Amino acid sequence: MQIVIGLICGIVFGAGLAVSDMINPARVLNFLDLAGHWDPTLAFVMAGGLAVAGVGYRMVFRRSAPLFDAKFHLPVLTQIDARLLGGAALFGIGWGMAGFCPGPAIAALVTLNPKALLFVIAMAAGMLAAHRLRRVSPP
Repeated sequence: MQIVIGLICGIVFGAGLAVSDMINPARVLNFLDLAGHWDPTLAFVMAGGLAVAGVGYRMVFRRSAPLFDAKFHLPVLTQIDARLLGGAALFGIGWGMAGFCPGPAIAALVTLNPKALLFVIAMAAGMLAAHRLRRVSPP
């Protein structure tokens, strides 16, 4: 049942990205272009998402456990360290260069956009490399 619920959530998320045109890398790149053709659309999408998520989190965490699991699975690592900052910097650099971040890139695969496919392949390769590096030199 968890897989079905995850699939439904992913479809709703992807549909929201498509409807808001956030699968279009030009939207993101124009948002980051403060000195040129700045497009505030991404800020409105983020604000809407934060508002809905904020209400949702308040409702969900009133429960002792989620509907389809025995307990909540919250992050245990809360420390800001070099790995977190380095990963965030790499994420931001990749986002700024390509105009894609993981969610919109995966959602954009349905458009058969070759740039999205290349990004997802490169992202998967980067994730695999990071996973292997982490096994070689644990934190």
